[in-house]
Amino acid sequence: MKKYHLYGIGAALVDTEIEINDAELQSLGVEKGLMTLVDAARQQELLDKLSGHMVHAKLASGGSACNSIVAAGYFGANNYYSCKVANDEHGHFFMNDIKAAGVDADFDGDKAVGTTGKCLVLISPDAERSMNTHLGISETLSVAEINAEALARSEYFYAEGYLVTSDSGRAAAIAGRELAESNGVKTALSFSDPGMVSFFRDGLNDMLGNGVDLIFCNEAEALGWANSESLDDAVAALKQVAKTFAITLGAKGALVFDGEQLHEISGHKVAAVDTNGAGDMFAGAFLYGITNGYSYAKAGALASRAAAEVVSQYGPRLLGPRHQELLSELNR
Repeated sequence: MKKYHLYGIGAALVDTEIEINDAELQSLGVEKGLMTLVDAARQQELLDKLSGHMVHAKLASGGSACNSIVAAGYFGANNYYSCKVANDEHGHFFMNDIKAAGVDADFDGDKAVGTTGKCLVLISPDAERSMNTHLGISETLSVAEINAEALARSEYFYAEGYLVTSDSGRAAAIAGRELAESNGVKTALSFSDPGMVSFFRDGLNDMLGNGVDLIFCNEAEALGWANSESLDDAVAALKQVAKTFAITLGAKGALVFDGEQLHEISGHKVAAVDTNGAGDMFAGAFLYGITNGYSYAKAGALASRAAAEVVSQYGPRLLGPRHQELLSELNR
């Protein structure tokens, strides 16, 4: 019998969210709507220039796969998360935060000397998020952080596409997929960001191996993967590397392929203020659904509703009780 619904692996980041306008983004030289890797000096430069905004900043544990695993946990899944934090204030903050969400991890292991990763999330008035990430010690996430026993006792292995940017992180994602396959654990991957598809395609192909059970991507990532402007082409391209997949379409909802049928999932009209974490929430809610007996269509409906809820507020997380309220609304 499986102990965990999900085993996730990815970066451990502490997010700082700051509201900013487009002119300020341009003056800072930040590329809108993408995740950009920066070194510590560049991140500090941005923080110094934005010091007047810091009174409004919010601190939260983050990282793409982490957000998904935490969301699934709040819905009711039993999950494990592999990551790497330093023995510093932000590292302790991160681990305490995911523990409070009911996620298992290597809480008692020795933490390395260094700096825990941080992500500066700049939110513009149209709700778009532009991320400047210093991976810190997460850049050295490796096979050593994999808990083989926990992975083998999980229903799904889930990796974030961002791991492709680090040699050791990419190797860990590949090793995790191979270990999952050898233990009959299903495999899932998120493309994470259009930049990962554009600039790290070969590495993503290595992470995919001979194909995975499930891919999550948004419309831009799907079109980029297909090198096409046609969603039909994107669907066909994804079928070559995944048995099933979900393409999020923002306010338009999503397309979900269950291996046989393509389902159109309705969107939800909300006043969007912050798109940070929308895709992560979709993946977390969807993975909760399919590991708890939901059809792909029903899991997609829950995921679409939960993602809409996230973009209507600041931050990538919902308050714990809201997850159960969304489940109750879905099952009425």
